[in-house]
Amino acid sequence: MEKRPTVRDILAKSEAYLSDKGVDSPRLSAQMLVAHVLGLERLGLFLDMDRPLSESELARCRDLVTRRGRGEPAAYLVGGREFYGLDFAVTPDVLIPRPETEGIIERARALFPRNADVRFADLGTGSGCLAVTLAVCFPACTGVAVDTSAAALAVARENARRHGVEARLEFVHGDFSALCDRPGRFGLVVSNPPYVSQAEYGGLSPEVAGFEPKSALVPASDAPDGATGCECFPVLARVVRECLLPDGAFLMEMGCTQADAARRAFAGFGGVTVHRDLAGLDRLLEVRSPGGAPDGLESVP
Repeated sequence: MEKRPTVRDILAKSEAYLSDKGVDSPRLSAQMLVAHVLGLERLGLFLDMDRPLSESELARCRDLVTRRGRGEPAAYLVGGREFYGLDFAVTPDVLIPRPETEGIIERARALFPRNADVRFADLGTGSGCLAVTLAVCFPACTGVAVDTSAAALAVARENARRHGVEARLEFVHGDFSALCDRPGRFGLVVSNPPYVSQAEYGGLSPEVAGFEPKSALVPASDAPDGATGCECFPVLARVVRECLLPDGAFLMEMGCTQADAARRAFAGFGGVTVHRDLAGLDRLLEVRSPGGAPDGLESVP
């Protein structure tokens, strides 16, 4: 009887195949895919390297590794990605959560105590990674998650159920202005809006441009040359002006070259601060409610 390939064998072959295909992090991708097929954590692979795979397991591994070799993101293949230490379901209907977006959570935690009874909103929620994580980090808070994609909202609801916060979140199908139809105002509004320009989109890796939803990356635009990436900023400014409480805060992720455009869009608010990410790049806009002290236009680490 022919000896069946073991975990060790399939990991080695998968890594070599993905490396030949030019996939980023071929070893990590191979480990993620094989662990997913076997229902193991990655650490579990190393504890059972001599385990032979069944024919069905081999077929599933080969299918996923082949798709990964064509550029399909591993997060979509395994159906999940970690964000701020929490596991989130992801599908091709939503952007894959990224580490830089965790800066919004970090800043919110710096602004509000854990027991704060704050009502928040997440504009363009996608997978719900921001809304769900905020609800987990602030157990007394309630929130509204808004998205134009019904399919994305379904993913966000599933993630809220997964982490036990569904009862404290309201999911609204609509554009950013749909928040203005909700009663009351908000102590915190967050957003990771589409901010990639059409020119930048043309230079993205095939893994991103070929599989992640373009509408969540590039804002809609009627400009002859396509979107500049900043189209959402004035729209968000109008919504925030109407919906934020007098002592509230707005936090927005943006492109590293967009600080000046973001400041202009939010001129007249009580304070505008740009925070840098771990790479030292402008990444997070913090805005305080209008009508306060003159604008504080600064960049901070």
